[in-house]
Amino acid sequence: MLKQAFGVFAILAVGCYAGVESEDFEDRELNDDAAEIIDNLKTAGFPDEEIAVLEDGTVYVGQDAVVTLEASREMAGVSEFRQYRTNNLVSSSVSTICIDGSDFSGTLSSALNNAIANYNGEGLDFTMTRTNGPEAGCDALITAVEVGGSGGSAGFPSGGQPYDTINLGSGVASYGVAVATHVVQHELGHCIGFRHTDYFDRSISCGGGKYNEGAAGVGAVHIPGTPTGAVFNGSVMNSCFNNGSNGVWTAGDEIALAEMYGPGGGGDGGGDGGPTCSAKGASCSSNSDCCDNKCRGPNGNKSCK
Repeated sequence: MLKQAFGVFAILAVGCYAGVESEDFEDRELNDDAAEIIDNLKTAGFPDEEIAVLEDGTVYVGQDAVVTLEASREMAGVSEFRQYRTNNLVSSSVSTICIDGSDFSGTLSSALNNAIANYNGEGLDFTMTRTNGPEAGCDALITAVEVGGSGGSAGFPSGGQPYDTINLGSGVASYGVAVATHVVQHELGHCIGFRHTDYFDRSISCGGGKYNEGAAGVGAVHIPGTPTGAVFNGSVMNSCFNNGSNGVWTAGDEIALAEMYGPGGGGDGGGDGGPTCSAKGASCSSNSDCCDNKCRGPNGNKSCK
């Protein structure tokens, strides 16, 4: 069994920067790490006037303490995990997502049925339906393809449509239906806009050395209501699966699904009506209002950057 070990990430007090002044960072373009650090500090209770950001993106609190990304995550509560999504999501005009499962049989076929049922059990804005190819009534079509190997792959939404293919290795079947269900569910999650929960440190679920996937050109937008951190087996959307994976949504997974696609939920990166996140230039009150997670500007006059 993989074991998770958290180091103690300290706030680094640097005496020579004792004179760093609090700056108005809200009207500046910040890199992804600085933006998340600020969000984490606010979650931990630090007021804006205690936070300063240098031109190189280094974040300070109290004028003399550097805060690293890891430290900020611990301060905001590392015992639970945080979910992330891409900038683009599936449009609210998509109410029926058909999954062409004609290439799957046996264990993989059962896993696909289970995964579809697990999504439909969450009462989302869309329904997933298994088909044999395109059929009438489909607003979007995802084709499930059996390939070699023992993993899975998919892509992210664009133009308000889910990604159109999931690939599943034939070797996944050897792990049994529960694990295969988990893998199918995970790949479908990418198709509707989920990033890996531990994208910032794949070693949490995969072992080995720390590796940060970064924004990857699609964004890594924090889903409101899901706190900081990631834990082994803490989410269907962790980077790697294992023999204990079972496709059961965790509480955090369900919060993320509801925020993205539940009644009254958050962003619709497709921009076609319904619950939406705001595009560049639109007014906002917090980062979660913006599709790019960048709400900047002075109080009372903030806009998505």
